[in-house]
Amino acid sequence: MSARNVVFPAGRQALYERNRYSPAIRSNGFLFVSGQVGSRPDGSPEPDLEAQVRLAFDNLNAILAAAGCSFDDVVDVTVFIVDPESKFETIWKVVAQYWGEAPHPTLTGIGVTWLYGFQFEIKVIAKLPDESAGG
Repeated sequence: MSARNVVFPAGRQALYERNRYSPAIRSNGFLFVSGQVGSRPDGSPEPDLEAQVRLAFDNLNAILAAAGCSFDDVVDVTVFIVDPESKFETIWKVVAQYWGEAPHPTLTGIGVTWLYGFQFEIKVIAKLPDESAGG
C-alpha cells in the first residue's frame, strides 16, 4: 500500500490531527474531501445556520485551493442536513451562492438526525488539474 497523499488547508492541521482524519486525499487524478462543516477555528459549530453553511463552504474551498483546484473542479457532492424539511430552503439559498454555473456536479442529499452539533455537512470529489494529480 502506498502512503496517502494528504492535503491540509492552512492553519487547520491540528484540528484534523486531533480528530484523527485527513481533510482530503489525492488519488488517481481525483481529490476525495472529507465532510466539511461550519466549524470555527477551534472546531466549535457556528450557531447561525446561514453563517454555518457559508463557513462549511469556506472550509471546503480552503481544502480545494490547497490542492490546486476550486469548486468548479467538483464532480460529485454529498450533503448531510439535520431536519432537511425545515432547513432545506435556508441552506439551499446559501448553497446557490457557492455552487457556480451549470453544468453542476452530481448531488446526493441525506437527511440525518445528528451531526455533532452541526446542521449541515458537505463532502465532495473533485477532478484535480493534471499538474496537481499526484498519487
